[in-house]
Amino acid sequence: MHFARTGSSLYPYILAVFVGILLISNIGATKLIAFGPFITDGGVFLFPLTYIIGDILSEVYGFKAARKAVLTGFAISVLAAMTFYLVQISPAADGYENQGAFEAVLGFVPRIVLASILGYLVGQLLNAYVLVKIKERTKEKYLWARLIGSTAVGELADTIVFCTVAFYGIITGAEFLNYVIIGYVYKTLLEVVLLPVTYPVIRVIKRREPTYFA
Repeated sequence: MHFARTGSSLYPYILAVFVGILLISNIGATKLIAFGPFITDGGVFLFPLTYIIGDILSEVYGFKAARKAVLTGFAISVLAAMTFYLVQISPAADGYENQGAFEAVLGFVPRIVLASILGYLVGQLLNAYVLVKIKERTKEKYLWARLIGSTAVGELADTIVFCTVAFYGIITGAEFLNYVIIGYVYKTLLEVVLLPVTYPVIRVIKRREPTYFA
């Protein structure tokens, strides 16, 4: 199998984009959204991209490099949650009238924080592990199988863990199943739809990394 070294030129930039999208998605996920009968959360817009970037990291740099990115994202997410909490409990200045709005949006309730961290860790690590394991068998062939297969497993674990920890009991019965199934199907299908973009991106990164075929 071929993998590039993480000391190469592009890895830090991909890592930065990965962590940035994760943080934005975690904030967006605090809002439940309804598109007609379909219920999801605000993370639906960007969070699936973390799996696509995770696929790129795993495919080009290997499992250890992807795990490093996942753990970095985990640490920064915890730091963000702690910072927002400290800001939330700090006394508001005279004339500041948006304390309630701040708490509603950025005052992550413990369930949301725990759900996001657990779902993210389990899903992303499984995603990277499955992709690399498939690559051991397929080498440089069947990239589509690695991308779709790893995302299908990772997103399933992530969606079940996040939805259960964050909203089970708040959303119940058929509505909860709707939330879980729609979220999972959407995120997985997005990977398929974006394959024509992911393929050339991976190809360009492999060519730009001189250590990939070394």
